[in-house]
Amino acid sequence: MKLKDCLKALVTVAALALPMTAVAAPAPIVIKFSHVVAQHTPKGQAADYFKKLAEERTKGRVKVEVYPNSQLYKDKEEMEALQLGAVQMLAPSLAKFAPLGVKEFEVFDLPFIFDNYQELHKVTQGPLGAKLLKKLEPKGILGLAYWDNGFKVMSANKPIKNVADFRGQKMRIQSSKVLDSEMRSVGSIPQVLAFSEVYQALQTGVVDGTENPPSNLYTQKMHEVQKYVTLSDHGYLGYAVIVNKKFWQGLPADIRTTLEGCMKDATKYANDVAKKDNDEALAAVKKSGRSQLIALTPQERAAWKKAMDKAHKDNMGRIGADIVKEVYAATGYNAN
Repeated sequence: MKLKDCLKALVTVAALALPMTAVAAPAPIVIKFSHVVAQHTPKGQAADYFKKLAEERTKGRVKVEVYPNSQLYKDKEEMEALQLGAVQMLAPSLAKFAPLGVKEFEVFDLPFIFDNYQELHKVTQGPLGAKLLKKLEPKGILGLAYWDNGFKVMSANKPIKNVADFRGQKMRIQSSKVLDSEMRSVGSIPQVLAFSEVYQALQTGVVDGTENPPSNLYTQKMHEVQKYVTLSDHGYLGYAVIVNKKFWQGLPADIRTTLEGCMKDATKYANDVAKKDNDEALAAVKKSGRSQLIALTPQERAAWKKAMDKAHKDNMGRIGADIVKEVYAATGYNAN
């Protein structure tokens, strides 16, 4: 073969090979998952577990970036960020949906509406829970799952045992009309604050106390600036894992199916770890000696429940009597 023909053949081979070497692997699909609590809370751990599953099962086609502790957005900012597509996934507490106009989710804020996880899961893992998530879709949001955090305790710098002990206490709450009613029903003064601001507000006396599942209380070090913790289990704090609807529906079908499986497994993990973490957090608070734990007698707890039933009556119309009654039917709620 002549030199000219050899060179021509080499150029042809190089040209054929070029596309194979020049085409890089497609960039991974990035899911920014923002939340406002510490990494070691049940929600923080579950978010990290979802990240692990998603990246493993999609073989790197999806990258999940988890931003805990309000690193990206505070309570009031994150929902708008999701709707605008600045983040793709959140796990806000259920009280956050009322400002969007979906007030039905405030049924979860009603005090003493669930006595245990079995009653709770009849709702969150049943048709009523699915029906509530559907109500988010007109807002450009898809609900994927409910994650437990746990049942709340009361903390304050004075002992809160009887209903009268609440009187005049400034108590931090999330932005929720139901929680506002709950606190007012026992004579305390509700104060709405972002979660990231609570520790300093307790430390400086801007508020006297608050309510939280023990894992939040402990990981945010609130027990260091609260003298007393009452083991009331008076209310539930949970989350809905939500995504930007346009983003989720735009995913390749196989990726979306895989991620739905990851979310199912992460949800089981989240709910399994919630009770364990709360039990361990309470033990750690007790061991620290910074807060005294107060147990309620059945009679004292019943008195709280009866007083706080006013929050149910005051918000029946706001939440929707049909939704509240469906939950009552599932849980057997009775104030007396």
